Amino acid sequence: MLALSAAGDLPKVDYAIFADTGWEPRAVYDHLDRLECEIAAPAGIPVLRVSTGNIRDDALDPHHRFASMPLYILNQDGKAGMTRRQCTGEYKIKPIKKQVRALLGYPYPARIPREVFVEQWVGISTDEFHRAKDADVKYMRNRHPLIDLGWSRTDCIRYLSSLDLADTPKSSCLGCPFHGNAQWRHIRDTSPEEWADVVEFDAAIRQGNARANAGGNPLLGEAFLHRSRVPLADAPIDHVTAAELAALQQELGSDDYVAVLEEGVPDGCSPWACRGDADTLARDDFGLAT
Repeated sequence: MLALSAAGDLPKVDYAIFADTGWEPRAVYDHLDRLECEIAAPAGIPVLRVSTGNIRDDALDPHHRFASMPLYILNQDGKAGMTRRQCTGEYKIKPIKKQVRALLGYPYPARIPREVFVEQWVGISTDEFHRAKDADVKYMRNRHPLIDLGWSRTDCIRYLSSLDLADTPKSSCLGCPFHGNAQWRHIRDTSPEEWADVVEFDAAIRQGNARANAGGNPLLGEAFLHRSRVPLADAPIDHVTAAELAALQQELGSDDYVAVLEEGVPDGCSPWACRGDADTLARDDFGLAT
């Protein structure tokens, strides 16, 4: 969408907003730098980077109120569970709303007049149309230009390839529990430093929320990043176990369980199109306002 706007194929946006959780893969930050330099700046489109903190550091800080990641839990009785996901709202939607309010001239808690709003573009393609959602506030009105253009994911990839951007990486936290085995293998096989980071984090969150533990409310079980609920360093990311297949088939109630184990939960963590919807094409955290 940013490239289409910069090229004049879509109206020129006033701003592009990147919600930074502080724990993206290095490739995402490198790609963002390139987009800023090669696409946005020549077109006069400011890219605003917003953040509400570093999700990795916050999770391990006993003094920080941490919005929980969707960690896999193994309870003391052997039953499997999962913690509530609050990270998208806290680390993506919240800082974007704060920035939009500032751009409109009505920082919180000022009341925004009904006639004052931004048109916000969300990168949902036609094969993900069921993910298209309205914003939950009146001062942001969502529009889905890729659907308006009739573009599918394939069309997006073809266009990015024409701009030498075919290697656009997917935006998501480095240690997102929604990763599939293919994503975990990619980190392990291509970036030893980042793999060591997620393995260390996985071990550090075994007893759950640092603040809850410090406050005397420990997790009654163990937390893990991988669906198998074993330490990430030992998780079966090179193969799928029969137990995983059986558990996931029962959970999903469909034939999609093999794809989920390999490719991850088929939904993104993008604002207004969270996981539980459908996968995105490296546009997860870009909000474009006009």
